Amino acid sequence: MSARIDYDRTFAFCESAVQRIRLHQHPAYPRNYELWYTYATGYNAALNRAINEALKTAPTITEQELDLLYETYLSPLRLSERVDSIGTRILAEIAEVTDILKDARAQNGEYTKTLERLAVEADGLGDLGRALGTIARTMLAATGEMTQRTLLLESQLASSQDEMQELHNTLEVIRAESLTDPLTGLANRKFLQGTLDRSIADAANGQRFSMLVIDIDHFKTFNDTYGHLTGDQVLRLVALALKQNVKGQDLASRFGGEEFAIILPDTALSGAAAVGDRIRRAVMAKDLVKRSTGEHLGRITVSVGVATWRRGDSAQTVIDRADRCMYAAKRAGRNMVVTEDDPRAADHAVVGKVA
Repeated sequence: MSARIDYDRTFAFCESAVQRIRLHQHPAYPRNYELWYTYATGYNAALNRAINEALKTAPTITEQELDLLYETYLSPLRLSERVDSIGTRILAEIAEVTDILKDARAQNGEYTKTLERLAVEADGLGDLGRALGTIARTMLAATGEMTQRTLLLESQLASSQDEMQELHNTLEVIRAESLTDPLTGLANRKFLQGTLDRSIADAANGQRFSMLVIDIDHFKTFNDTYGHLTGDQVLRLVALALKQNVKGQDLASRFGGEEFAIILPDTALSGAAAVGDRIRRAVMAKDLVKRSTGEHLGRITVSVGVATWRRGDSAQTVIDRADRCMYAAKRAGRNMVVTEDDPRAADHAVVGKVA
């Protein structure tokens, strides 16, 4: 009976997942099926909340959004975080056991001295004393063996601790690499999404934040004209300007393609706009030189959109408002900063992409 119930229940989840794949016109890849199957079960509450929030703003989930959802909530890379957490606890346990063994060895040393003294004193007490001395020496030998085993165990634990620490450090490197954009060295979109989710939670408890979305003007034309290697140089140049103008807990990230995003904790709209303008001026001030030929390619500019957290916001709604402001800056002439309280950002319709 139980097997039949499981069959009916899991098959219902299966049908729901397939229906969602068809509705959103996603390729029927195993990872897409896994995501929608998990959504159907309702077991991953964080995933379901993220999907439901996304569906409030658009009728379908794009493939790009689906990739981000998978990487954020289901990716096997998240296993490293759990392994790392367990590894940290194991290191602490090993250290604690090692301390206990050291204490026990110290006590064994005192116990050994006591037995040695008893063995010597007992020898002068006749036959009974000699018997007691024999017992004391037997116990002394057993204690010595136990001390040697304790020393060996300490050595093995120390070796295990070194290996665990090395694994711990390796996991730190792997996780850092999984959260970093390899071209620019900035945080990647996955890292941005996690930080944005935490910022939303912190904002609900009183710590507001603002967000910048930054796009390189005419990047596609520039990339097509001078080639991808020079295009990569432009991306790194803009990334450097971001790094030089953020501080503390601010997070600068590559949002995708030629688009960047910055999260500014505890920063009002006006302060965030000032950061955006510093970045805009820093980028414009850099004279781009093609490395292979030394040719001066002129200057590049960026358009910046700025939004701040409002009560009831989700991560996606904050991103959408900052994105709309960035496109308003594009439409208004590029190379400028537009905030969400700017009249130019009032038009919420974004038609197509503006380079």
